[in-house]
Amino acid sequence: MRILLILIFAPLIALTLMYFLFPGRLLALGRWLLRKRGGTVQKSVTVDGRAWPYLEGGDPAKPLLLLVHGFSGDKDNWSMIAPYLTRDYHIISPDLPGFGENERDPALAYDIEAQTRRLKAFADALGLARPHIAGNSMGGWIALRYALDYPDALASLILIDNAGVLGANESDLQKQAVDEDYNPLVLKNLDDADRLVAMVVHKPPFIPKRLRPALYADGLRYRDQLDTIFWIIANEARDHPLNDRLGEVKVPTLILWGRHDRVIDVSCVAALEAGIAGSTSHIMEHVGHVPMVEDPKGTAAVMKGFLAKL
Repeated sequence: MRILLILIFAPLIALTLMYFLFPGRLLALGRWLLRKRGGTVQKSVTVDGRAWPYLEGGDPAKPLLLLVHGFSGDKDNWSMIAPYLTRDYHIISPDLPGFGENERDPALAYDIEAQTRRLKAFADALGLARPHIAGNSMGGWIALRYALDYPDALASLILIDNAGVLGANESDLQKQAVDEDYNPLVLKNLDDADRLVAMVVHKPPFIPKRLRPALYADGLRYRDQLDTIFWIIANEARDHPLNDRLGEVKVPTLILWGRHDRVIDVSCVAALEAGIAGSTSHIMEHVGHVPMVEDPKGTAAVMKGFLAKL
């Protein structure tokens, strides 16, 4: 009985101690468990002298999905959806330059054309021949630009609440970011975290206070650089949207959106549908800007249903 009690309570005690004494290690454990559940492992490849960390999972013999994260995100934005994809697909999700564990050189160009060119070089370095490409937010804009700049280098396009197009209605983000005095997607401090999370997800999860310093450490550490990158792409989205070039997209395309997206308004779906001939669209009624995080199983089902018909 004593051994049984030890086996039951020892892990709980260890987790409690980690929560209070080593919250960063607890978050690292959670990240490791998510990757384990999704069958992904971290790898790295050098591209043009720069190390690209990325996650890889699934059978390399199966169709390839290249997953591109959004602004202020990283490769683990796809870890929650990975368990629903790796049984049927080979997935790769990199950290883009300026984000995650990739190089954060402030001297780099962070416009969408530059990031798209780097993503193509990453794909070439790994020998990724005509992957299916899915991107969320800024990553969706990069994925869309990839389809325009390298039309023969991808098999299909999945746009998840992508930036880079204008809809009929302004989003809450657009209304708030009327000038460069206020950035709704950059943290001011830890107390600002609840506001930011509520901007991105429809039903914000409870985040224990003790975990917040570790969880938002990178966002605060790189706040000024993230602010600079944000305004580069925000001004590009306003002044040079891709609406007029959508007719150039020739690959099968899925448009997937959260009805309650406050960052990029759902009216963009109609603009994308009208511009991309033969595209398929799906609006998820219960999520916001990051469907693959808010409802990974449902998002994966929509993606897999689309890909199965190709």
